[in-house]
Amino acid sequence: MIIGIGVDIIEVWRVKKVLDKWGELFLKRVFTQRELDYANTKKFSHETLAARFACKESVLKAFGDTRIGARLKNIEILNDSKGKPEVILHGEVKEFADKNQLDNIMVSMSHTNNYAVSNAILWKNNPYEKKCF
Repeated sequence: MIIGIGVDIIEVWRVKKVLDKWGELFLKRVFTQRELDYANTKKFSHETLAARFACKESVLKAFGDTRIGARLKNIEILNDSKGKPEVILHGEVKEFADKNQLDNIMVSMSHTNNYAVSNAILWKNNPYEKKCF
């Protein structure tokens, strides 16, 4: 059963501007070390970081309850072995998801040199629901 859907779009130049102004302070506040390691393998790391920032925001919007006091760093966006983005929750965000039995988050993200966009779908399994596949 779908619980929430979130979408976010951001202009890449805005992330670049924040990086230029705040540098490590911004990076360490918003991204995990694994996210930073991944971004550092990319030629235009600010585009990669913008996409991950948009993804974190779309996940928060899918939760629908912004009162959870989530830190963006506690929503980690990594890639599986096939390159598909996946969400790993930590801290208060994980506690909120566990408490509300929110089992799954599916995300998609993309970016150009101008924009980064992401969407997130949050659902929980229903043992009585008929499986389609």
